[in-house]
Amino acid sequence: MGKDEDRSGGKLQSVLFVCTGNVFRSVTAEYALKVRLGAVTSCSVSSAGIDAKPQSVHDWVLTRLREKGVDPATHVQRQLTKELVEAADLVIAMGRDHQVFVREHFGRDVPLFNQVCLGHDQPILDLHEVIPDWETDTERARAYVWSVIDVIWATAPALLSRLR
Repeated sequence: MGKDEDRSGGKLQSVLFVCTGNVFRSVTAEYALKVRLGAVTSCSVSSAGIDAKPQSVHDWVLTRLREKGVDPATHVQRQLTKELVEAADLVIAMGRDHQVFVREHFGRDVPLFNQVCLGHDQPILDLHEVIPDWETDTERARAYVWSVIDVIWATAPALLSRLR
């Protein structure tokens, strides 16, 4: 995992999840980790997108996360910046394109979510990458979104040992 393995000299103080629009994968990872850490923690957890255009979190994402006990309705998406990357002890990319973006724009090699949590060099694909016609196949699309949320939610606790 290289440079992001241990930038703080031990315990990590901040984690930044990165995806494309900051309305699905990175938001889910942010909330999943925040829930596991609880209210009393010195670790800052946040998220941002490499192409965060003004849009709200989709109802499918809101619904599933509310079922998990969190409400991201007030989430404000953020564009990934050099300042955000430099301020984070650990930056975690959801997909390969996010890794490439961070390396090319900010000169930092970052691991994938699945690398950090499971030891697998495998990205978490965005909806349009798996189901290009997702707008016409909404039931399959919703099922995929929910399955990704469920996987991220179940996998995020693997980060706790690195943060406490």
